[in-house]
Amino acid sequence: MKLSIKKISITAILLVLLSSTLMAQVGKPFIHDPSTIMESDGKYYTFGTGGGGLISEDGWTWNGGAERPGRGAAPDAIKIGDRYLIAYGTTGGGLGGGHDGKINTMWNKTLDPKSPDFKFTDPIVVAESKNMEDNDAIDPGLLLDPTDGRLWLSYGTYFGNIRLVELDPKTGERVKGNEALDIAIDCEATDLEYRDGWYYLLGTHGTCCDGSNSTYNIVVGRSKKVTGPYLDNMGRDMLKGGGKMVVSSGGGRVNGAGHFGRTVLEDGVEKVSLHYEADLDQGGRSVLAIRPLLWKNGWPYAGDNVKEGTYEIESERRGYGLELIVDFVRMPRTTRGFGAASDEPIVSVPSQQLSDVINTWPTGNIDVRIGDYIARPHQKWTVTPVPDVPGFLGTPSYKIVIAGTERALAATADAELVTVPKFTGAPEQLWRIDQLTDGTYRIMPKTIPNSNKKLALISVGDSTPTLGEFDMNSDNSKWNFKAD
Repeated sequence: MKLSIKKISITAILLVLLSSTLMAQVGKPFIHDPSTIMESDGKYYTFGTGGGGLISEDGWTWNGGAERPGRGAAPDAIKIGDRYLIAYGTTGGGLGGGHDGKINTMWNKTLDPKSPDFKFTDPIVVAESKNMEDNDAIDPGLLLDPTDGRLWLSYGTYFGNIRLVELDPKTGERVKGNEALDIAIDCEATDLEYRDGWYYLLGTHGTCCDGSNSTYNIVVGRSKKVTGPYLDNMGRDMLKGGGKMVVSSGGGRVNGAGHFGRTVLEDGVEKVSLHYEADLDQGGRSVLAIRPLLWKNGWPYAGDNVKEGTYEIESERRGYGLELIVDFVRMPRTTRGFGAASDEPIVSVPSQQLSDVINTWPTGNIDVRIGDYIARPHQKWTVTPVPDVPGFLGTPSYKIVIAGTERALAATADAELVTVPKFTGAPEQLWRIDQLTDGTYRIMPKTIPNSNKKLALISVGDSTPTLGEFDMNSDNSKWNFKAD
């Protein structure tokens, strides 16, 4: 079917918008102070200040529809057994004209407002601040300690100390007799995490609620005990204002990163959720963002989704690049530096172009291999987010084509790799690309024809790519994208 100029223009606009918003989600991801993302009944949910929230079918496109009674501010969510516990603040933070505040908890069997089991319990007050004390009971963060099953709640803002209390994981109530501990200052919207023997306290630093002028950023300290002290990479105590940067304010078209949430999808694949105070491409609104979560020397930091561009797709196994299996077209032989007169003119040698070789390639399907990368056309791949198709948690679906062509990488029914002459948008031509916790990438086809298997691109030999089980502990499963 012949496309009209109008349709072509709309497609071009969609591609530009998608490329510019890879830092944030698509759809209508408008939210402030999002809770940690929860999965319930096959969908993803996050709640925000004001009682509402967002729902996503795939984790990439988000729209309104989540429901949470009590309104209030800055909720957090956690799943305990087969129930969901929500914590949120009422008043506090200057809301209602003062710093008197309360933290409430409530339960639900499901987060789907259309489910017959959807019913929140009455809220329970678990912490409060009164009479301008040195704390503001708002911005709760929940941690179910995987080492002993104890439940902890951090809360507070710039007005005073960040505090820690223990809750009962069966009831959501505060443990009787438990006294609040001061664990940090000079931050808000805290979150507690546990990983590899360390407890991490994530806090939002900087200025809030000033749109494109907000300077929110996320910092961290860690401790061997949940009660602290939480020290940063330089040994500074967060109770004295310390904190190592995890997510900077933003830059580019988004700024004001706050309200850390961590989602562990599987070994080596983690995501950080947050909001940006202002997305300039979406009217300066506060938006949900989900980015890869990386770890280096025991410290977390935010990674990035692959942006549209042309790359060498390099195997971590040996450093070879993914390429078409085509006849090698030689460039003209050039002088090797000896045997030439010293006064011989130096003339630049042009790089090999696609037009120099494409007529030597087969017109049908072409297999792929891994080989020494020398920046030839059969080794250059353009990676592009595909609009209007479902994505994954925090990442779009991509197409991967030979640069300058529509020849697309695809999965076969035999769980092998091939390139087809033209990208059609078929599911086996769509790819999921996750940045791993060590900074490398996992590449997975959306679908393997006639199979329900979830396999990844792997290198079973120095020159042999295929599809197989992902193994975070093997360099066979890991890839790098090096800009051309």
